[in-house]
Amino acid sequence: MANYSTIISPLLVISLLVAASASNLNQDFDITWGDGRAKIINNGELLTLSLDKASGSGFQSRNEYLFGSIDMQLKLVPGNSAGTVHAYYLSSKGSTWDEIDFEFLGNLSGDPYTLHTNVFSQGKGNREQQFHLWFDPTADFHTYSILWNPQRIVFSVDGTPIREFKNAESKGVPFPKDQPMRIYSSLWNADDWATRGGLVKTDWTQAPFTASYRNFNDDKACVWSSGASSCGSSSSSTGSPWLSEELDTAKQNRLKWVQDNYMIYNYCTDAKRFPQGLPPECNMS
Repeated sequence: MANYSTIISPLLVISLLVAASASNLNQDFDITWGDGRAKIINNGELLTLSLDKASGSGFQSRNEYLFGSIDMQLKLVPGNSAGTVHAYYLSSKGSTWDEIDFEFLGNLSGDPYTLHTNVFSQGKGNREQQFHLWFDPTADFHTYSILWNPQRIVFSVDGTPIREFKNAESKGVPFPKDQPMRIYSSLWNADDWATRGGLVKTDWTQAPFTASYRNFNDDKACVWSSGASSCGSSSSSTGSPWLSEELDTAKQNRLKWVQDNYMIYNYCTDAKRFPQGLPPECNMS
């Protein structure tokens, strides 16, 4: 297993290079499925995914990343989106994959979206936290960010952290830090479980359902290529500060505010689910 000192060693050749441009989605992403339901338009400024009764759609990044601070602005499916799921996540491949998930579970008009988060390491997940957002995510674009460094993973919305998953390898908990990951996103029908446990079905008279993306930024990220990693434009003569970034007091207070007021599920408090005891990372402050 690599440690932090290994990650910044010549073995990985982390150099002070600029990551891929954030200005043109055509340069950053490939449409991977959907038979024309996914589109990159406006000279690469906007990407849209659509879902109809026949199929959903999806895309993936051209780059792989080993650590980074990555931003994307999303505008979710408006109106009655019950039964739909919109996923935006980082993932590696293989049977022991790593993954960092944002998932947006559709709703009836007027009900809040459920923002579902999860972290997989070496193929093991079951680390769900869910939130309701403090704004309408369908009315305008909002920035969804993932900070991933060797010490922690932080999920943020418009700069406000909503979840921190710390490295707990000292407690025997695998942490995503050895496998490069691509960005993936998809929009699909999951009305067997997505809204009220599958009680509310997709209303296909509202189709097509469309989500939109813009202003992708991976300037503070390490792009993996040919077995080595090159870090982005936040790098300096002293390295990449975000590789050791942690939440300051103000952000810790914002995190607590979100979790106190908008968290609706936390696996670390679900004693019924873990009768033999909560997972060891749940005991970290």
